[in-house]
Amino acid sequence: MNKEAVQYFTARVTQASRSELVVILYEMTLARIEEAERAYRDNDLNEFDRELKGAQRNVSELMAALDYRYKISYDLLSLYIYVNKNIITAIIRQNPDTLENAKTVVKKLLGGFKEVSDADKSGPMMRNAQQLYAGLTYGKGSLNETFIDPNSKSRGFIA
Repeated sequence: MNKEAVQYFTARVTQASRSELVVILYEMTLARIEEAERAYRDNDLNEFDRELKGAQRNVSELMAALDYRYKISYDLLSLYIYVNKNIITAIIRQNPDTLENAKTVVKKLLGGFKEVSDADKSGPMMRNAQQLYAGLTYGKGSLNETFIDPNSKSRGFIA
């Protein structure tokens, strides 16, 4: 995953609710799988391997977060094991053929959890995280993106 994607996901994590964190993990998994497919097309097998191992870590995190007091957790675990098996097969064979199956499952789960996340009004999990407000400003010959923390006490004039 490139630096911009990492920064994008990091910023989202700081502002995410519980259910949004699961959505972000699904999106990160898909991004890593797609990056692995791109690396394979570019004949970069080291990058292919690295991206798939990153996707595998994301799936492992999803497995670790399951709450087994609920029956659905066992169904999700079965799906995560299936996705992980497809990723492992792609790593061992150094061929992305099985990744389409993994992507299909993750995309379906992403759709369901996105709906749950949209209904979740619990607010961000991280407390004391910097609130991000983004905007664009024009500089001489450039376009600058900035963010402002509205809670910062060092803003403005101090008399």
